[in-house]
Amino acid sequence: MRTRPLGRTGIQISPYCLGTMMFGRVGNPDHDECVRVIHRALDAGINVIDTADVYSYSETEEIVGKALRGRRDDVILATKVNGPMGDDPNRAGNSRRWIVTEIEHSLRRLQTDHIDLYQIHHPDPRTDIEETLSALTDLMAAGKVRAIGTSNFPASDIVEAQWVAERRGLARFRTEQPPYSLLNRGIEREVLPVCERHGMGTLVWGPLGMGLLSGRYRKNHTTQAPGRRMAWVPRHMTDERTLDTVERLALLAEEAGIPLAHMAMAFTVAHPGVTAAIIGPRTMEHLDDLLAGADTVLGDDLLDRIDEIAPPGADIGPLDVSYDPPPITRAALRRRSAGERAAA
Repeated sequence: MRTRPLGRTGIQISPYCLGTMMFGRVGNPDHDECVRVIHRALDAGINVIDTADVYSYSETEEIVGKALRGRRDDVILATKVNGPMGDDPNRAGNSRRWIVTEIEHSLRRLQTDHIDLYQIHHPDPRTDIEETLSALTDLMAAGKVRAIGTSNFPASDIVEAQWVAERRGLARFRTEQPPYSLLNRGIEREVLPVCERHGMGTLVWGPLGMGLLSGRYRKNHTTQAPGRRMAWVPRHMTDERTLDTVERLALLAEEAGIPLAHMAMAFTVAHPGVTAAIIGPRTMEHLDDLLAGADTVLGDDLLDRIDEIAPPGADIGPLDVSYDPPPITRAALRRRSAGERAAA
């Protein structure tokens, strides 16, 4: 595959990134098959692998570590920290205490002495961003991390982090990993322009709309989706507006003579603000199907018709796993107290 610059890091990566969330007990529990899938992706020209400590409760990092024996130097390895790794509230989040502890666990599981891209999986409103950046800067100075990035950060948080890094003389985030697909284009409004403005690369996740754009699920047949997917993103998989949009996109793909999944992937990597799209195959069949469409290029006429169905900058329906700031999820943070309302 051709490569693209990962922001201004000087690192070159393939336009497809191998996501590993489906490797392990949550997806494919067969370690040997997962290793073969990873090797197949590398042999096909994909040179960046994205994982996270929380995937399958750390099992996924162990699988990736096995797969990269003897091939580590050929791979841009990315992992993430933030999610809870046990019942202890201090074994999660973006504090210095947790970051400097958990990276040692990730390095051990991944069987490596450094991470090429260490990402903060989600914002942590409880932790000052300066605390997080300071810890990451020290890890870079120690040679354990080559570059740092974020995932699921709102545009305002990205800008604040850039400002703090400049004012405090700290390492700055070089990448962002937001959700992006034909069904969820909200990042086109602010996140992608902000990343471009600050020279950040973007690794977008969910380009197949959590499976709805894979071509395997159609309206009135979403019950065919695995139970784990229905339990994980139930609103997304059953939202009527979303399903109607998928039907219209599927018809457009058929008219263009392109599999829906290939059209969806080609759409995401066509945006100039997108560095790479993360694919998350569970089996070799899934990977081979996606690789078959890697050379698909969409013309302007087709992109215009896509815009008519899925408007630019708009999220068609709810994406259950996207990050919402605390005031969105906690009513008390967006309402004055009863006494204050009465006195107003």
